[in-house]
Amino acid sequence: MWTLLVSIFKIFVAGILGGVVGYEREYTEKPAGLRTLMLVAVGSTAFTIVSIQLSGGSQYSDIGRIAAGVVSGIGFLGAGAIIRERGSVEGVTTAAAIWVTAAIGLLVGAGQIIEAIIATGFVYYILHYLPSVFESKYKNGRHTHSNNENEAREDET
Repeated sequence: MWTLLVSIFKIFVAGILGGVVGYEREYTEKPAGLRTLMLVAVGSTAFTIVSIQLSGGSQYSDIGRIAAGVVSGIGFLGAGAIIRERGSVEGVTTAAAIWVTAAIGLLVGAGQIIEAIIATGFVYYILHYLPSVFESKYKNGRHTHSNNENEAREDET
């Protein structure tokens, strides 16, 4: 009974953490939003739980094999999110979000919930705040300079 409750708790936590990453993608109107990333996290957690339970603590079992399968499978899902249009590639960040959400689910399934929470916070920061840092510094692919730098350049000419 205790094992069942722990498994249910892990699946619930994975859904919430996947939802945090998915909310950010949904909020910014990107593909692979809330439901998709919740499912990725819950699925990878479930596979990890099954892997650990099937091993039964045997020294001859390899619980990493299912984790490796999750990583490979998620790679195919992520590849489907990448689209090439008119010489540019779109969806790489979405593919990376899918991949890292699976890793968060694996962490939860392995019982490393604190690490999963920290990873989720870091991923949210990267997706939500990092772009705005670069948008203010770079515009249309060109580095924008502060007024002092522009004035210094004008003085040199």
